Amino acid sequence: MTLAGCAELIAWLGPDAAEREPDVVYDPTTPEVVDAMLTLAAPQPGDVLYDLGSGDGRIVVTAAQRYGIRGIGLEVDPDLIARANENARRAGVSALVEFRKEDLFSADFGEATIVTLFLGAALNLKLRPRLLQELAPGTRVLSHEYDMGLWKPEITQQVGLHTIHFWTVPER
Repeated sequence: MTLAGCAELIAWLGPDAAEREPDVVYDPTTPEVVDAMLTLAAPQPGDVLYDLGSGDGRIVVTAAQRYGIRGIGLEVDPDLIARANENARRAGVSALVEFRKEDLFSADFGEATIVTLFLGAALNLKLRPRLLQELAPGTRVLSHEYDMGLWKPEITQQVGLHTIHFWTVPER
């Protein structure tokens, strides 16, 4: 197959078919911030947490361990997905969690009742319309460090040198 043919095939298969570089450099969320984010989210039985850009899976794994909820991590780096699956196995929560190699800008995360992210200011702004349109009213959204521009957080909390923002998706 020619190079042009490969490009056409990838275009036909969609953006997730091509290996793609992460939009942000992996920077692990500290355990204190994970704890604070989950405390603000107040997970309840039946909640489904999606971590967009899940890295090594620490938020998803911790939510499953502490609250017994189902969690899905979306990540484009296969090495981080492997690490996340190993972390889930070690924590004994593999049955509750799933890590998917998906681009968060094209992935379906509409079933989420809690969304966590640590992406960056520009990426949060790019993602904001999808969050507001595709998530059910009442879904809790938490961002480590970065806000959502005109969508003002209900709570902003400092955890050491880190900032957490919390929103609830409003009624349409």
